[in-house]
Amino acid sequence: MKTSILHLFLLVLVKGYPRREEDEVDHSESMSYKQPKTMADSRKIYLNEWTLHLPKGLESAITLASKRNLILLGEVIPNSHIYHFQSVRRGHKRSKRQASWLSRRKIMQDKSVTWGEQCTVVSRVKREGSKNQRRRHQHFSYEMNDPYWHKMWYLNREDDLNMNVEGAWEQGVTGKGVAVTILDDGIEKDHPDLLRNYDPLASTDINDNDSDPNPRYDFSNSNRHGTRCAGQVAASPNNSLCAVGIAYNAQIGGIRMLDGQVSDAVEARSLSFNPDHVDIYSSSWGPNDDGKTVDGPGKLAHRAFHNGVTRGRSGKGSIFVWASGNGGRFKDNCNCDGYATSIYTITVSSTSESGRIPWYSEACASTLATTYR
Repeated sequence: MKTSILHLFLLVLVKGYPRREEDEVDHSESMSYKQPKTMADSRKIYLNEWTLHLPKGLESAITLASKRNLILLGEVIPNSHIYHFQSVRRGHKRSKRQASWLSRRKIMQDKSVTWGEQCTVVSRVKREGSKNQRRRHQHFSYEMNDPYWHKMWYLNREDDLNMNVEGAWEQGVTGKGVAVTILDDGIEKDHPDLLRNYDPLASTDINDNDSDPNPRYDFSNSNRHGTRCAGQVAASPNNSLCAVGIAYNAQIGGIRMLDGQVSDAVEARSLSFNPDHVDIYSSSWGPNDDGKTVDGPGKLAHRAFHNGVTRGRSGKGSIFVWASGNGGRFKDNCNCDGYATSIYTITVSSTSESGRIPWYSEACASTLATTYR
């Protein structure tokens, strides 16, 4: 279960991956106006956005944006010289058609561009866990005044299966000094249970291209997921509000990136945000868990993963934690999820209160840890 993956954040001593040489941009797969269309192309939804490699850097990106009537949204991955642009044109933001042959030709044949592609929409689904079913037999060794504390059996149940988190807290392991960011639909940065630990340096809004990670509110309350995940990590204890975070002294931020059209560039920018400050990137989403979808990170997201684990955290390596999936009822298998199976992610599954496999859980070889739902 994706919400339960956040319990892994007590493993704050993870050293990261060994440093390796940075991947090179693969020019052999570059999109150009000469490329023939395939059947897969005909099923794609194209955005009025581009990712372009400009070896000369930011100055040439600014010049290109001015010359080709583009908006420069930012560098996709730090020091990669791959930039994210948006076309300044009227009409729909997305289409089943690529940009016109002439428009693509003007952009792709610009002498400053060595590689590029028009962005396409990818389908990503939030992984919501089921409600906890609490049994009556409970004895608490800790007492906190947060209203939901007594329902958090996986933290405080002394006489049965639990996370043994209280033992870690007693040793001073509470997340202090660790910066966590939630890649999701945003977080309520002013929420009274998050305000104390909110970290603006671990927060941004990729969807609207600004620094405010607050979610967009609507009647369906569909954008609550990121705030919930943030609370499970770093909600303040003993403040008579809501619940208690598993790492209640961690710095918590959010990257708003799921509340809009998601593309390879959006994912890569999110996974690459402030890598020398952010220690842990938490993602509780992925391709559709419908039992018939095989999908994973694109070229830029894969490069962002590699850059993070080899260069993030000042060379110690960024930590990417991922939910294994909730498609058990559809016989979904997380081996078909390229994020869960990535060598760069720590994939976490779940178990029930009684130590059994939940109905929604997915089995796959890539699962590295299991925790309570």
